[in-house]
Amino acid sequence: MSEGAEEVPVVYLHEIKRQYMQGETPLTILNGAKLALWAGQSVALVAPSGTGKSTLLHIAGLLESPDEGEVYVGGTPTSGLSDVDRTQIRRTEIGFVYQSHRLLPEFSALENVMLPQMIRGLKRGETVKRATEILSYLGLSDRIKHRPAELSGGEQQRVALARAVANAPRALLADEPTGNLDPNTADHVFQALMQLVKATRVAMLIATHNMDLAGRMDRRVSLVNGEVVELD
Repeated sequence: MSEGAEEVPVVYLHEIKRQYMQGETPLTILNGAKLALWAGQSVALVAPSGTGKSTLLHIAGLLESPDEGEVYVGGTPTSGLSDVDRTQIRRTEIGFVYQSHRLLPEFSALENVMLPQMIRGLKRGETVKRATEILSYLGLSDRIKHRPAELSGGEQQRVALARAVANAPRALLADEPTGNLDPNTADHVFQALMQLVKATRVAMLIATHNMDLAGRMDRRVSLVNGEVVELD
C-alpha cells in the first residue's frame, strides 16, 4: 500500500464533526469522521445522497470548516490558518473536479487550463506549455483552441480534469465527476483520472454512486452515522 512509503498522509481528517441547523433542530452530518488520503492512491467515497459526501469533500478541500476536529494537509494542521493561507493551500495543494465541469465559456480549453496557473503567478509561456502538455496527455491536443460549447460532455470534463491538476496539486477531490455522462464517456473520463493518479502520484478522493468505477479504485469508503467506514 502507499502508506509504507509515506511518512504522513497528503490529507488527514481527524475526528471531524459537522452539524447544520434544520429550523431549530441540529442535524449531525459528520460525527468523528477520520480519513487518510495517501499519495498515489485512489479512494472512492460511496454513500447514499444526504449522508454528507459533499460536506466531507468540502472540509477535506478547506472549502468549509468543521465544527470540531482537524484537517491536516501534508502533516500541517489547518484550523488555525487565516483565510489567505487556506486559499493558498487550495490553490497549490488541492485540485477540484465537480459533476458540472464549470469551465469558463468565453475561454478556450487551453485558456481554461492556463488560468489557475496564471492566478498562481506563473509566466504566460510556462502556463501555455504546461496546459498544452496536460491536455495532450488527456487526448485533447486537437481541441485546445475550442471553447466549451464546441466540446462534447466527455471532452469538457477532461478539460476540467486538466484544469484541476494544472498546478500539480498533491490531492485531487472529485464530486460525482462522471455523474452527467453516459456510461461509455464516463469510463473514458474515469480512465483519464486513473492515468493522472499514476502519472502524478496525486491522492484522489472521488464521491460517486457508480459502483463499477468504485470497484476499480484502490480503496472504497462510506459514511455511516457520520463516520467514515472502510468497505470490502
